[in-house]
Amino acid sequence: MSPFDWIGHVAGVCTTFAFLPQVIKVWRTRSVDDISLGMYSLFVFGVALWLLYGVVITSWPLIIPNSITLLLAGSVLAMKLRYSVGAKR
Repeated sequence: MSPFDWIGHVAGVCTTFAFLPQVIKVWRTRSVDDISLGMYSLFVFGVALWLLYGVVITSWPLIIPNSITLLLAGSVLAMKLRYSVGAKR
């Protein structure tokens, strides 16, 4: 482990938990009108690639936060798809 891995861990905590308020808000309100499907789709794909890259190079500062970010951003994307379809019925 590099002595500078702490930078990656701190960055991972900040960027990962930045999604928590969005997940909570969408979960509570079921409102996804202002959520961009394109942005979240592309972001979730990018996070999945960062996670894969972290696994390939065995970098825990990439693996741990990107796993959590994928779960959180993926949840927002899933709710966007679910609630958008429900609203159009």
